[in-house]
Amino acid sequence: MTRRSRKSKAGQRRVAFRRNRSAPARRKQWSVPEHADDPTQDAAGVEAVRAKGELSRKRTIVDRAEETGDGRGPLCRGIAAAVRGQFVEVDDGHRVWLCTVRRVLRTRLIRERHPVVVGDEVTFRPLAHPAEGAPEGVIEQVHDRRTALHRSDGRRTQVIAANIDQVVVTTSIRQPMIKVHLLDRYLVAAHAGRLTPIICVNKADLGPREEIADVEGLYRRLGYAVLVTSTVTGEGIAELRTMLAGRVSMFAGQSGVGKSSLLNAVEPGLNLRTADVSADNEKGRHTTTTAVRLRLSNGATVVDTPGIRALDVAMVPVHELEAHFVEFVDRVRECRFPDCMHIHETGCAIREAVEAGRIARSRYESYVQLVLERSAPG
Repeated sequence: MTRRSRKSKAGQRRVAFRRNRSAPARRKQWSVPEHADDPTQDAAGVEAVRAKGELSRKRTIVDRAEETGDGRGPLCRGIAAAVRGQFVEVDDGHRVWLCTVRRVLRTRLIRERHPVVVGDEVTFRPLAHPAEGAPEGVIEQVHDRRTALHRSDGRRTQVIAANIDQVVVTTSIRQPMIKVHLLDRYLVAAHAGRLTPIICVNKADLGPREEIADVEGLYRRLGYAVLVTSTVTGEGIAELRTMLAGRVSMFAGQSGVGKSSLLNAVEPGLNLRTADVSADNEKGRHTTTTAVRLRLSNGATVVDTPGIRALDVAMVPVHELEAHFVEFVDRVRECRFPDCMHIHETGCAIREAVEAGRIARSRYESYVQLVLERSAPG
């Protein structure tokens, strides 16, 4: 006897339950049922035994985006413009809808901090008669992401924004002081998310030009686009505006480096909230509290994100870190050992290049720091 094959119908898929949504293995009813004297009734209503095995831990769901003619109203496509708690603002190109996320979708994507992030392309169903202040639609499906910028929060990987073309990694030469190691982490995250990075050194009016030139020269030699900007003097603003035109860009960097101020300079009248850096510790204040997708008058779309003072890129496997340091790639094959980690091995071409000055020591230290973080216990 052959086992009957199980085929999913169009638009259906098998997905795993969350463990805390599973029913108990047995539900027992110890009271005597009313039909106890009726021989035509069996004990099915007295005790229910749940099937075991991998199949019983899954359920079949229907992708609502593939349904037609179900009588429940039209389906619409849009892009998540902001996520505020349990609500998502969805831009369909004509207006913004306040939506919730269908529970089965939240269950499927529970591994993420939120099932929908800014930039996600979604299918939603408008509600017929929403109450004032209540959701106007329900998100039924999140479509596959082309690109994404990730970070790790220790247990889970968080997507900061999705479906963007380029990420403007913003730092400042002073107030707060530039952190090249944090800059390098953003570059690793950008590479891992298939994004084109642009390095923006802001607040050029505050810093020594020699130091700015050193940073600019280092990353230009590696092939990165580098902008030097100042919202005080206007330096680099026109060039930044040109690089944003017609593309979907994300601004990322630590708090206080001036991401929102740069956007206000690029698009006068945008009026994003800004704040001064603390004079005591040179740390920025979180004026942008959630990622927001904005349309500019020159055809650009930008995502302004909250500042991040520390970026964990644990989502990148440790043995793949070398591939995200562009100056390592062509030299790795020259290492004596094929599994060289470039930390203490003999015959390491990367370490030799650092000693010879062909690889910047700051970049090598950023790599070592990332590797050692993975090796630390706990």
